[in-house]
Amino acid sequence: MAVHSHNHAHTHDGIDWSSQLNARRRADELDAEAHRVVARRLVGTLPDNPTVLDVGCGTGGMSVALVEALSARGGGTVVLVDAVPEMLDAATGSARSAATYETDTTRATVHVRPVLADLATERPAEIAGAAQLVWASNVVHHLPDQRAAVAGLVEAVAPGGWLALAEGGLSGKFLPFDVGVGDPGLQDRLLAARAQWFVRMRENITDAVRMHGGWNVALADAGLVDVTAFSYLLDHPAPAKQAVRDWAVDHLKWYAEVAGDLLHPADRSTIRQLLDPQDPAFVGRRDDVFMLIANTVYLGRKS
Repeated sequence: MAVHSHNHAHTHDGIDWSSQLNARRRADELDAEAHRVVARRLVGTLPDNPTVLDVGCGTGGMSVALVEALSARGGGTVVLVDAVPEMLDAATGSARSAATYETDTTRATVHVRPVLADLATERPAEIAGAAQLVWASNVVHHLPDQRAAVAGLVEAVAPGGWLALAEGGLSGKFLPFDVGVGDPGLQDRLLAARAQWFVRMRENITDAVRMHGGWNVALADAGLVDVTAFSYLLDHPAPAKQAVRDWAVDHLKWYAEVAGDLLHPADRSTIRQLLDPQDPAFVGRRDDVFMLIANTVYLGRKS
């Protein structure tokens, strides 16, 4: 397990990430197959026995996929970096349990190394060394200076290596247009409120710097070449298994927590109904709940 002091936990966005532990684990399970496909794609061109850096690893959904992909091609090292001790512990446990891959003819081991670090003040290259692949998913937008954070990630990429930055895409949808209570179109109003919350979250970060333009431009400006992007779907259509309904409950609770004050009182009332296990409209028992998210990965190579 990671060695750390729990008072080290510090994020700049004001979010209590440790309280999201179980919700993040549930999301990891639903994302697992899509993550495996992405991980295989990213490690497929790396040299033998590479080092991969998973920055902002969270509870380790992608960490596990990267470990499995490296195991299948002979081994390597995965360095896990996060600022929240509970998240790092969860990721380390999951990644290490996946770190030995055996078949009748092959036994490959992946070394897993956890690092507790705040990327706004600590440089990835110094805490983790050079990596042939740096993966950072939905972490840079939580840091004060996003372009400086990208530059720090680029610094940790070994010559010829790659930065894979998962940012943007299409926000997740999970509710039908008319849920049968309240006004139709709740999903779209939730997304609009979340966008407002995001702007507010960025404004409330100490020393926040606005980042103009797209992520591909940020990668190119940081000195990377061959900058491209691809998107992948997290797609669990209705009628969905219970794990998707549970994720929808988590997701709706999150919206209500961070952006509820930006919604009309009538919508807040509707959300209370949707989150009430005693209510017929309860999200956790609906057959029309689904999960559809498009994540975009921006890729750049260090020459």
